[in-house]
Amino acid sequence: MSAEKVRRGSGQGRLVIELRAGDKLLVNGASLQFKTRTTMLVSNHVRFLFGRQIMEAEDATTPARRIYLAMQGAYVCEEQERAALVQAARALTEAYIAATTTEAVRQVLRLALAEMEAGEFWNAMRRVRTLFAHDDALLQHSEEEGA
Repeated sequence: MSAEKVRRGSGQGRLVIELRAGDKLLVNGASLQFKTRTTMLVSNHVRFLFGRQIMEAEDATTPARRIYLAMQGAYVCEEQERAALVQAARALTEAYIAATTTEAVRQVLRLALAEMEAGEFWNAMRRVRTLFAHDDALLQHSEEEGA
């Protein structure tokens, strides 16, 4: 899957997205899966995610992934659903900040929370994604200690 930014003469950007058969795309809360290879042109403002950016609910197995999933929902949902999903993401983020003993993780979470509150969901999600490896390492360490 690839995406390429294309400029119009007026300065407004268009996005050309090439999708393979089986690829998924979330557009304003709608989940699309492509049966055949296709190229699409997005020329209006739309909230979308594709490929590895999309997290399935069953993959939200760590605190950072649960925050990402909540932010993802808030990002691509219908406008009337956004406040409740932002609140859920906020609550998960604040709980993680309170639970972690790692100041660097707290700082990442605070920045992500501020970005989300400012409506910069994509940046917030990208920032939270950086914590996936940290969570995985902690869980692996906990499992090794419990064995």
